Parts: sequence; structure tokens; C-alpha cells
Amino acid sequence: MFGSAAIARVAVAVATAFVATAAAALTGAPTTAGAAVATAPSVAAAAAGSPSSAVSDARTHVMVLPAVIPLPSHVEPRTGSFAIRADTRLAIPRDPGAARVARYFADFVQKTRGLRLEVGTAGAHGASQAAASAAPAIVFELRGPPTTSATTAVGSANIATGTPAVLNPEAYTLDVSPNRIVLSASDPRGLFYAAVTLWQLTTSSPASDTIIVPAVHIVDSPRFPWRGLMLDSARHYQSPEFILQFIDWMALHKLNVLHWHLTDDQAWRLEIKKYPRLTGVGAWRVPAGAAPAADIDPATGKPRLYGGFYSQETVRKVVAHAAERNITIVPEIDLPGHATAAVVAYPRLASVVPAPAVVPSDWGVYSNLYNADESTFEFLENVLGEVVQLFPGKFVHVGGDEAVKDQWKASPHIQERMRQLGVSNEDGLQRYFVERIGKFLTQHQRRLIGWDEILEGGIPRDAAIMSWRGVDGAFSAAAAGHDAVLSPAPTLYFDNRQAATDTQPGRGHVTSLEDVYKFDPMPASLAPDQRQHILGLQANVWTEHIRTEKRVEYMTFPRAAAVAEVAWSPAASLNWDDFLARLPEQLHRYEMVGITAHLDTPQLDASQPLAGLSSYELKSCTDKVVLALEDDAPLHAPRAAFLVDIMNPCWIYPAADLSVDRSLLAAVGQVPFNFQLGADIHAIKLNPPQTPAGELEVRLDNCAGERVAVLSLQPALANDAVTQLAAANIARRGGKHDLCLKFTQRSLDPLWVIDRVRLE
Repeated sequence: MFGSAAIARVAVAVATAFVATAAAALTGAPTTAGAAVATAPSVAAAAAGSPSSAVSDARTHVMVLPAVIPLPSHVEPRTGSFAIRADTRLAIPRDPGAARVARYFADFVQKTRGLRLEVGTAGAHGASQAAASAAPAIVFELRGPPTTSATTAVGSANIATGTPAVLNPEAYTLDVSPNRIVLSASDPRGLFYAAVTLWQLTTSSPASDTIIVPAVHIVDSPRFPWRGLMLDSARHYQSPEFILQFIDWMALHKLNVLHWHLTDDQAWRLEIKKYPRLTGVGAWRVPAGAAPAADIDPATGKPRLYGGFYSQETVRKVVAHAAERNITIVPEIDLPGHATAAVVAYPRLASVVPAPAVVPSDWGVYSNLYNADESTFEFLENVLGEVVQLFPGKFVHVGGDEAVKDQWKASPHIQERMRQLGVSNEDGLQRYFVERIGKFLTQHQRRLIGWDEILEGGIPRDAAIMSWRGVDGAFSAAAAGHDAVLSPAPTLYFDNRQAATDTQPGRGHVTSLEDVYKFDPMPASLAPDQRQHILGLQANVWTEHIRTEKRVEYMTFPRAAAVAEVAWSPAASLNWDDFLARLPEQLHRYEMVGITAHLDTPQLDASQPLAGLSSYELKSCTDKVVLALEDDAPLHAPRAAFLVDIMNPCWIYPAADLSVDRSLLAAVGQVPFNFQLGADIHAIKLNPPQTPAGELEVRLDNCAGERVAVLSLQPALANDAVTQLAAANIARRGGKHDLCLKFTQRSLDPLWVIDRVRLE
């Protein structure tokens, strides 16, 4: 993983080298092709802290591979550079798609560099009129279909249409010479990506009224047609403004699929005109915890509801905004499980009587499934009928994951319905669901895609698979002739923490930027006839533990840059050290466009009165279900987050020096235990309290050892946020010992957690 010091050294090396190149261009000094190219080892050496010779070497070589992410397929440095000034003209053909791309580029240059560029026409194709003019220009060209191997992608699929594309519409060519810049493609999509690459090349130039772009010839096309991110807007709602911004950021990475998770147990976020209660009821819940429960809304006299939804008017704006940036939105409407919000809104859809009455705030897997009545299928088809009118892309995601079938098994009505349908078991009923919905989508010129569980019962012939339980689901689907998208946990699950020092809420597992970059979507074991069915890959931003929009940014970037490069760049060009060398410029771009990105710098807050070791620095006694949980209080101020194994809330203070008498101080919190664990909840063992308030017990060497200290929880009972407990003395034991810290409590909710401890 990279550190802030390494990033700073790389940035200095890159900036120093670029200034030298730019200065040479402005003064007319010759710039050789060799000076326009950087070797990854030289910049990596600067990052590693090599002596000044590394920086000198970087000055000579730094632009060999431009600091573009994702790395283009073919880069050929040329002599000289092009200077973009306020009077530089953008020449476009008489084509609305090309005009849109040129305006997009001009707007972005103005927003990020402060230069306002004029957009004008340049004849039928763009080049002829501009070539006749002596004035420097940036020319946008739409030409005939590409014919060279560098700009074709045989067997790939166009995500917008779902059909094979022998010639890749996303391919482009970019030529930068001292007299002009020419962006050319056979399709506005390719031209758009040429504009993105050119914008990235402009960001390395120092701030001034002139932008220097080193001369280069780039021929580029994507490795995969599906390069995506999934955004979970069900567990936590993001504003339409943020969704639009998120799409903008995706486009700058040449990502082209936004899988939008709109329904789940905890919310239904999409307006359906025929069923207004889906959002009128299903989009709102009371968050878990004592603090939200005590937050009374004066208008209702009840706890304040959290939520929101996307109107159809808003969705149309989002879809149009995405389409202008070559991004297809794939909506997800979960079935037959993850249906609680829907059945709360319309109890007749439930498989049990009475149906759940409140939209829940627990995370995990609920057993609530849609029933199999004809009226329920009519409901689902009516919903999907509105969905396909809103989302013109070929694919509709139907979930299909984690459908716990206990309710179906226990319901005489469901069992009778299975007999009517000729279905022998509950897995067969799920297959019936998938096949029936798949036929409906086919009739509406759409293709069904679902999580890999739908493979277990069999799927329609044209259905695609999204593999999340590792990669085997995708490879099995490909072997059976189905298209597949790779989205495996934990590597491409962006709710996992990014570093051991990362104290943001999320899953306890660490998935680093390097882990993401080194993910191999095409292992050698995959047969050639199966490779054509791998559409691509996407990372998933699940938001159970990502409450705010800023944290969505933080958890997504820069890991999305690694996804983008693995999905776009040729496999043979992928190189972690080279990517790391290009990363500082990418982080600079993030600053320019306002992205709050993760850096691998310690996030531990040592400014608190009780510094000591935080829960992130203590060791978890076990590694069953480790989560970084956010406190439920205070409601309107920053909240603490605690690292805890919810199956065994227990911590180890390693190698405590007990050669003298010590005092142990602890700051603790209490968080809602809002997890649906099924039968696994019975495996959680609690130590019974010795007093009504409960205690934090400290044991010597291990959790079965001698109890050497007890801290009463009485001071924390009335505080929903972090409380510092009264200190407890530990008598001298000689030498160093591990200390086991565990709470006593009679029930799991609320769950007591350690914020930090200190020995004095």
C-alpha cells in the first residue's frame, strides 16, 4: 500500500520533471521523444525515498507513460508539445454527438484550469478546415468504423444494447503535435474517451494561462465492455445531486456502467406510479439505536423518520446525464428476497400472515420473501413495466441473492401454490420466479441479470450472472454459455476498509488499493470459449455502514481507479509500480474535481483526552464477523466508530507492561445490535453481569485467565455516545502480559464496545 510520504515524493518527482519539459517547450528548446516518457522504476524509486539521483532520473524519463488512468492501450511519445491558450479553438464536425463532447471538454477545462475555450465547426469531418487554418486548434473528428486491431474488440458486447460488437465504439485515437491536437473515433463514445484522456493530460501542467500538453500518439480501446460500480442507495439514501456528481466522477475513469441498487429490506427508493405506497411507506424508517428512537418529530409525536426516494422525473434526468457521459444505468429491483420494504407497503405480497408492519433498520438477511400468487406476479410485472420505461439500457438486475426460504417452507399456502405450478421444492419456486420475470423482460427487449445464486435453480438462456461469492459463479455461468460480470467479495466490495489504519465505518476486512489492482478477471485456467462470456467487472459500494455521501466518496476512491485500469487497459500492461507512479497525478485530479479520496495515512485520533490504544489498535479475540460500527449518537455531530467482532465482542491489549502497579482507563460506547443473523445469533456467548449496570472485565493472559480489574459501566448507562469510565487498578504481575477485555451484559442490544484504553 502507498503512504502519504511516498505520494509526496512521487508528486515532487513528477512535478519537477514536468516543469522541465514545459519550460523547454515554452523556450523552444528541443524535447526528445525519450524526454517525453517515464519509466515506472525511476518514479517508484523516488517514492521509495531514493537519493536525489532518482529525481534527476525522473526528470529525464517522467513522461514516457503519461500519468493517465486507466493506461491507454498504445502510447507513442512524439517530439515537442502543444500549448492550449484562451484563444485555442475547438473544431468540431457538424455532428451533435461530437459537439456535445467538445462542449464537455471545454466546460471541464474551464472548471478545472480556468481557461475558456471557443467551440466552432470544422467541416463535415473536422480535420479539413482546421488543417487549412494556420491557427492552432483542437480538432474533434468522427470518422468511419475502426479497422485496425488496436481499435477493435472482437466478441465484446455493447452494454447499452446488449449485442455483440465486432468494432468497438469506445475506441479512439489521440494525436498531440506542436500545431494541433486531433481526437478521432468512429462513435461519439470513443470521442468522449479521447476527450477524457486529453483532459487528464492537461492536468499535469502548472497553473497558468497556458496549458502545455506533451506531443504523443495514443491509440486506445477498452479491454472489457462492462466497467462498473454498484451504488447502494437503498440502505442509505444519496441525494440526486450526489448521484449526478458520482456519475461525473465515474466518467473521468472511463467507467461505463452504474448498477443502481434501488430496493432492499431497508428501503424502496424508486417511485412507481401504480404503487405509491412503495415510496410513501417503503422509503422511510427509524434508524437503529437509542438516540434515533429518542429523536421525536414534533409533527408526528413519533421518532423521526429517515429516508428519501427518487421520483421518475429525477430518474429521467439522472439517466440522461449518465447517457451523455457514456454510462448505462442498470437498475436493481430485488426479488424474491430482500423484499421487506415492499411487503410492509403492500402486505398482500407477503409470504406470512401477519406481514411485517415496519420498514426495518437491521442489517443482514431477512427471511421475508414475496409470495407466489398471480397477483404478486402482476405487481412485479407492473413495477418492471415502469422500470423499463425509465431505464433504456438492455439489462435489468433482479437480485435473486440470499433468498432464505423458511417462510415458503412453513407456509401451507405457498406449498399448495407450488403443487399448482408443478414445482417440486423451494429452489424450484425461485427458478420459476426468475424464469417468469426473465420472459417478461425478454418481451420488453431487456435481458435479466442477477447475483450468482440464481444459477442454483437454473436460469433463462439469455440471462447473465453477476458473481459475488468469489469468481466461480461467473466461470460456471460462462461454461454454461451465459454472460457474466465479475464482482467478487471481498476484493471488489468497497464497504471493506482500505487499510489497517482506516477508522471509517465499514467491514473489518481490509481490501487495499493494491488488492483491487491485482485482481485477475481472466485467469489462465479460463478456457478460450468461456472468455468471450466475461463481460467485465464492477466494484460494489454497499452502504450499510456508509451513512454519508462524503464517506461514499472516501470508500470508492481511489480504489475505483484500480477497477478502471484493470477493466480498460490491456492485461499485459498492468503493473502495480507503474500505476503507483501515476497515482499522485490522479489524486491531484481528485482535488481539482472535489473528490474526498482515501489516503493511506493514519486516521487514529490522538487528540482525545484518553489516547492509548483504540479498538483498531487492539487485537480482536476472534475474527468471525468483524465490523467497524458507527455510534448512533450524537445525531448531528461527528460520531465515533468502533472495531468489534459482533459474534464475540472481545479485545486483547497485547504485551501490557505489568512490572509495576498500573491503572487502566477505558472509554466505551454502546451501539445498536441491529443484525439479522438467523440461527447464528445463538452462538454469541455473553458473560453475565455481577451488578445491574454491568462491567468491563479485564483478565490476565487470556479470556479464561485471572480477573485482574473490573470497570463499572454505570457512568455510561445514560450516555448514547462515548463515555470514559472510572479507572481500575491492576496490581503488579511482573513482565509483560496480554490483557483480555470483555463486557458483561444480559442481552446483545445495545452492544457494548471499546473506544480506547490506556495504561498508566
